[in-house]
Amino acid sequence: MELDRLRFPPPSRHFIAEAQSARKRVAFERARRSPYYRGRLDHIDAERLGEAEEWCRIPVLTKDELRLIAAEDFAKYFTIAPEGGVIDYWRSGGSTGKPLFYGRSAEDLRASFEGYRRILHVAGCGPGDVVHLSFPIGIHPLGRLIARTVELMGAAAIWAGSGNNTPSELQLELIRTMRPTLWLGMPSYGLQLAALAERQGFDLAAAGVRRLVCAAELLTQAKRRKIEALWGAEVYDHFGCAEAGPLGTESNAHDGFHLFDDLFFFEVVAEHDFTPLAPGETGVLVMTPLYTNTVTPFLRWNMGDLGTLALPGAGAGELSLFPVFRHAGRTTGFFKVRGVNINHADFEDFMHRRAAILDFRVAAAASETIDELRVEVELRRDCDREAELAALAAAIRATFEVSPAITLVEDGALARVFAEDLKAKRFVDTR
Repeated sequence: MELDRLRFPPPSRHFIAEAQSARKRVAFERARRSPYYRGRLDHIDAERLGEAEEWCRIPVLTKDELRLIAAEDFAKYFTIAPEGGVIDYWRSGGSTGKPLFYGRSAEDLRASFEGYRRILHVAGCGPGDVVHLSFPIGIHPLGRLIARTVELMGAAAIWAGSGNNTPSELQLELIRTMRPTLWLGMPSYGLQLAALAERQGFDLAAAGVRRLVCAAELLTQAKRRKIEALWGAEVYDHFGCAEAGPLGTESNAHDGFHLFDDLFFFEVVAEHDFTPLAPGETGVLVMTPLYTNTVTPFLRWNMGDLGTLALPGAGAGELSLFPVFRHAGRTTGFFKVRGVNINHADFEDFMHRRAAILDFRVAAAASETIDELRVEVELRRDCDREAELAALAAAIRATFEVSPAITLVEDGALARVFAEDLKAKRFVDTR
């Protein structure tokens, strides 16, 4: 099934199944043209790809395997000759190694614009809206692709970019004067702008933004509540990756990510042996692009995201036929300090539940004797800072069984540190 024949919302699950059946075969045939897959797919019967047992014989592709290809050799050993020519390049996150650059064709971009159009439509974006874009604008695709989609939908786009593109002080001035109706950016940057607004005495909640569209970071319930309170606006989170594009979005029920499985094929498998799991069981999300694969033919890509997948969907409305993925964390989202595993999402949720904390960063660090958990925090000006620091240290000891070394940093210090990264590195291991 061609992209032009897809409809949103889809008419039925049968319609989606037909799209998957046709495009899984296309994805498989494209992968067989890649030097990387040479000899790796010979045991697969292409005529039986519709059978779950046969499909699951395709090996899961992991980031560790992809990292074995040198960045300068990636185009030679993984990509295939594009059918319409490469017209764009997307940068991978590169958070755990040297980033890769994925070529994209016109067909890839059309599929991506369709995904972002759905995400923005669900969040209420349309003609007459003024959209302030604070996603990074650069070689990483998210910011510029979603900005172009905003304009294709007839809304006005303010291409501010991240704090590296446009200083945060100027971003607040733009919000004050242009009064955008939607703000788009990473949750951590939304909190940084809110902290700066408080220091300036600017009531961000009265600025006219009614909805925020976030992505690229795990959004815990505590972080969501804090952002919504500071901005006086409803948060819509969405989900995607540089390997494929926009994968899904929340509905207005905010009950998980409704995944666009007419554009991508999704599975949840056991983390250690990749065996298929039943709906509702927690495992790692595996994804196969059905359209954004003309240059990078990923098959059964291990996303590194843990969660559950509910089929055939949930709720009512335009997203009701799509499956719902409820995120439970990342496979790499923890570190061990003094024998204690500290889950990053749990720690972040814990910190955002404390109203006095504006921003924070955590490091696992070596010392002359034993490892330390070092926590840097920025606090609201109207709190008793000495009492809050003592209470925070006691709460961390009680909750995570590790005594932290806490440092109060000057207002705005962490925002300057995070501005140097594509994604805010809130948890670092310096050992």
